[in-house]
Amino acid sequence: MNEHSHTHDHPHGHHDVPAPSADACCGHRNMQPDPQAGATDPVCGMEVDPATARHRAEHRGQTYSFCAARCREKFLADPKRYLEPEPAGAPLRDAAGGAIYTCPMHPEIRQVGPGNCPKCGMALEPLSPVAEEGDSELRKVRNKFRIAAGLGLPLFAIAMGPHWSGAQIGMAAAYALRWIELALAAPLVLWLGLDYYRRGWVGVRNRSPNMYTLIGLGVLVAFGYSLVATFVPEIFPPRTRDAHGMVGVYFEPAGVIVALVLLGEWLEVRARGKTSAAIRKLLDLAPKQARRIGADGSEHDVPVEAVHVGDVLRIRPGEKVPVDGEVLEGSSSVDESMLSGEPMPVEKRAGDRLTAGTVNANGALKMRADKVGNETVLAQIIALVAQAQRSRAPLQRMADRVSAFFVPAVIAIAVLTGIAWFVIGPEPRIAYAIVNAVAVLIIACPCALGLATPISIMVASGRGAESGVLFRDAAAIEALAQVDTLVLDKTGTLTQGKPGLSHVLALGGSPEEDVLVLAASLETASEHPLARAIVAGARARDLALLPVADFAAITGQGVRGRIGNRDVALGNAAMLQSLGTALPSDAELDALAQSARTVMYLVLDRRVAGALAVEDAIKPGARAMLDALRGQGLHVAMLTGDAEAPARAVAEALGIQDFAASQTPQGKAEYI
Repeated sequence: MNEHSHTHDHPHGHHDVPAPSADACCGHRNMQPDPQAGATDPVCGMEVDPATARHRAEHRGQTYSFCAARCREKFLADPKRYLEPEPAGAPLRDAAGGAIYTCPMHPEIRQVGPGNCPKCGMALEPLSPVAEEGDSELRKVRNKFRIAAGLGLPLFAIAMGPHWSGAQIGMAAAYALRWIELALAAPLVLWLGLDYYRRGWVGVRNRSPNMYTLIGLGVLVAFGYSLVATFVPEIFPPRTRDAHGMVGVYFEPAGVIVALVLLGEWLEVRARGKTSAAIRKLLDLAPKQARRIGADGSEHDVPVEAVHVGDVLRIRPGEKVPVDGEVLEGSSSVDESMLSGEPMPVEKRAGDRLTAGTVNANGALKMRADKVGNETVLAQIIALVAQAQRSRAPLQRMADRVSAFFVPAVIAIAVLTGIAWFVIGPEPRIAYAIVNAVAVLIIACPCALGLATPISIMVASGRGAESGVLFRDAAAIEALAQVDTLVLDKTGTLTQGKPGLSHVLALGGSPEEDVLVLAASLETASEHPLARAIVAGARARDLALLPVADFAAITGQGVRGRIGNRDVALGNAAMLQSLGTALPSDAELDALAQSARTVMYLVLDRRVAGALAVEDAIKPGARAMLDALRGQGLHVAMLTGDAEAPARAVAEALGIQDFAASQTPQGKAEYI
């Protein structure tokens, strides 16, 4: 059961600041920097007068000044760390500083900067996400597809229109339509499809033919054959010509295949962009700045990437924790819901751990940075999500593996077909051999490989997102059909995700409304999440609150004050002990105290007048939903970062037999 504590720090309140040490330099204002050295301590970021600084160090011909001996020692131990800090959450880089990209299909492929995989032609993905990612790739592919659709739709209509309508067209119209087809197909094949030909050729050159090899081969053969049939139809056998003496062409398949592959690529890039947006939201959980305390006690706001292990930071009320570390001084409640899903704030005191991205509620904390940059828990979670984003469905991987064998097989069959027609076919044999060999290549073009899998994954991801479901990777979509166990989180999934007032118990004959009015009036001066839940409960009942005098918050206990001429206190069992007040014997009170809820006692003139309980309520319809899933034969389990008591209460209320509490994200993965 969480303790109910309140801590209030006035925004202009006094903080004890240690006096500068003997090693610390004094004045920091109105100083002219030495042109040969910077006027900023590279370790702590403080301004330093190079002319009077007692602590200096030489590095690569440059003189650096420090505010204290400790900063100089840190610098000498690892100069590169302070001169070239790695930003928190920054992508992995090579020695020259370029971001490393890899192939989702072939992780052994790594290069500096974006590009395409030399084996499969797939667009490379960054190994680590970045806080800001432009949509230039999406705009480029989308614009190309729009042009392709503008050319491909009329091309398709012209080629298929006569077949659908059954209309007979004259020779002049047939010739005109053929030239229109050529005009529409040429930019599709010769411009919009160029990138696919390059990817296919790279695969051939690296002895790893891929899907783009097949597509490029089919499109170019179809378009080339059609050009020959248009300009020199006389070389083809008479039986291959129609009533107008024209040879059939494949401008429409060649152009439409390019348009369809562009559609598939656009859908895939858009789906990947949605996942990238989710990653950027995770990156936004970490603050951009931290308040660092210098060796002389002065405080400066610095970029979070400038924070190093061992630095001392101040976390003010309402601020996010910038890095992982340990509390050195102060006490406060910290919202860790982003990490554990626990809706109730966790009390933090000296010696407790802090995690980057969590939110300090109401007290001031001093912490020591222990893990920074890519070593923080938040950065590791982001890296796991980014790795999942790079994954591809097994069906997509299978398509590329098949391509490695399919391309040579198709070419071999086309060659054998041409030889067979040349050896045993009718005259003119060479013409029949070419026509039928080309037909094999065109028919074998796997345009569906470039469209079907991205569309199926896009539809599944989109429908899931509409229902609030995020797939970890594409393989999970394919595996969903075989799922027999559903593992759910508790907070925000089965419950509301925030504390709410659930019970008001009055003792000694007092009305419940009076108990709630006194408690809510006392809590109006507090910013604690539990206090807000009680005030919200009173306002939901349209109760008028009373003015409070002599308000005081006692860390780890609760709040006190005067309402009218009566002393009022609200807090936990520790508050009762400090007031010398004993709990009265009451069956309802005992049951409430032993429940999984967070219970606070209202003390009126040193007598317990009532109790209030706050809990994360179960969502309406959750039980019916779980019963329906069980009716489909699914086994339901629950994993939560919450404590054992509230987790057990929710599991029992929802009929969940298999559950585990106090689970970290890594623990949940191991449990599954």
